[in-house]
Amino acid sequence: MGLLFHDHLHDEFGTWPLAYIPYGGADFGEIAAVARRVGDGDDGDFYTAWIEAGDRLVTEAESCASAGHDDSARELFLRASAYYATAYHPLYGSPVDPRLISAFDKQTAAFDAGLAIGDAPVTPGRIPFENTTLPGYLIPAPGHENSVRPLIVFTNGYDATITDMFFASAVAALRRGYHCLLFDGPGQGEMLYKQNMPMRPDWEVVVRAVVDHAVTSPIVDPERIVLSGWSLGGYLAPRAASGEHRLAAVVADPGQWSVAAGTRALGAAFGVSPEVLDDPLSMSAQDADAIMSAVQSDPSLRWKLVSRGFWVNGASDIRELFAALNEYTLDEVGERISCPVVVTAAENDALARGAGIFGDRLGDMVTLLRFTTAEGAGEHCEMTNRSLLNRRVLDRLDEVLSHER
Repeated sequence: MGLLFHDHLHDEFGTWPLAYIPYGGADFGEIAAVARRVGDGDDGDFYTAWIEAGDRLVTEAESCASAGHDDSARELFLRASAYYATAYHPLYGSPVDPRLISAFDKQTAAFDAGLAIGDAPVTPGRIPFENTTLPGYLIPAPGHENSVRPLIVFTNGYDATITDMFFASAVAALRRGYHCLLFDGPGQGEMLYKQNMPMRPDWEVVVRAVVDHAVTSPIVDPERIVLSGWSLGGYLAPRAASGEHRLAAVVADPGQWSVAAGTRALGAAFGVSPEVLDDPLSMSAQDADAIMSAVQSDPSLRWKLVSRGFWVNGASDIRELFAALNEYTLDEVGERISCPVVVTAAENDALARGAGIFGDRLGDMVTLLRFTTAEGAGEHCEMTNRSLLNRRVLDRLDEVLSHER
């Protein structure tokens, strides 16, 4: 039994919305009711319970909209989007489960419906990128819809969506007076689910296209654009800053100098030699099978490495996955970062163990913000006290950008 859900993975995914409560993305009683509905059920029951919760809110939102209660309708549509987004995480994997696509379509429709309500409606946009386009939302700060303001571009990591990023980060930034731009890049949201575009390590290429798009808006101050990444975005954001120098600051939550180092440590724990880890494609079939046997016996590891890892990285086996992840390192490019860097490190977050490397390599450019269990913020991405994370990060950005005026 986890915090609310019986199954460990269900609890991990099902408690994400707790972080969104301060920003209108959930309510505790609703989450607890979903957990009771799931009980000892399987992934299908988890999915159904969250979809039912989202559907109920959408029905109520539509009634509120018809009655002219726009504030309530907006709140309900947006919250429903968060519940739909929670439903399908256990279904990750290739081939794509049609239930995932159905829930994602409901999520997007509810999110768009919520943002469209109000005195300053927001419409979804498309960001030109290579031979396709990325979905993007430029959301003005309330009360500053026609004012030139600083912009925070938010980037996800492996498994969150635009809706998650909106509640986890953007609402707090909007309240602080920042315009916000949310987007899906390769390996994320629509680009993965519908366009089957895998993740890539050279995030500077992705962010360059996003910034090109952002600076065309008359309300964006091109001298005060911040890039903030969470989860794997704690690598992707600084990687982008190493090659996109129009950024005034970058946030890495948590700071990850080298995803590859973590992959090598995992491989070493499975008994793989350093020589093979240098060239994972040379791994013997026997060693690959032994690793997969261990991975398949651990539901959490199986989801992270196989269901998610293979799919997001376009890998077909453990060798290809390790080879792909070897490319995720700042070792050759990190020193090219030329803007202030805000790095977070939560006490119990394994991904934050190397956060201090940023200060070692970049010196006074780096502000390291540590978060502890005693503060209720010791877990990955400070999800159990996201408001504390947002306050401290935004305070630091206020200070940094005040010098850019």
